[in-house]
Amino acid sequence: MDTHSSKMNPRGEKPKSKITASRKLSLKMLLLTRACEDLEKERQDREEEKDRYIGEKLPPLQLHGLSLDDLKALCRQLHEKIDIVDEERYDCEYKVGKHNKDIHELKLKVQDLGGKFKKPALRKVRVSADEMMRALLGSKHKGSMDLRANLKSVKKEDVKQDKVLTSEVGDWRKNVEAMSGMEGRKKMFDTGGAGQ
Repeated sequence: MDTHSSKMNPRGEKPKSKITASRKLSLKMLLLTRACEDLEKERQDREEEKDRYIGEKLPPLQLHGLSLDDLKALCRQLHEKIDIVDEERYDCEYKVGKHNKDIHELKLKVQDLGGKFKKPALRKVRVSADEMMRALLGSKHKGSMDLRANLKSVKKEDVKQDKVLTSEVGDWRKNVEAMSGMEGRKKMFDTGGAGQ
């Protein structure tokens, strides 16, 4: 059976679905209408819950037949209730903000622990030593990093003379005065050593 399916589908592609495009479209439309109906029902439920809650907390006002003192007392009661509701609203907003911060911090910890943080791709950049030192030290960097500038300059003639002197082999006593530049000091050394 595997050989038969590989003959019919040599590239290993998924087989075509048996649902036609018009059927898929009609299913999508049914799902969308159902979702819209559910959203509308949810909105209506929220409105009804809100009305019920307000009806519990704030019964309808009976203002007919009240004297001025009774109206003032009613106004004071309403102000007290407003203050209490404001305090509750502030507390709830503070708790929600705190919980949101905690959730954000926990998400960051989970990302760190899970290693899901994606490191950005770095580009190779050619930077000279001077630019690198300026970037690291900022304005403190004054000198240049030209390493060849600090090297001692050597003339070709001096190199040739050094080679000639090192290549000469002979009695070292004959060359002591010439090589060491001691000329008269050697005589003083000889006379001083002989006197002892």
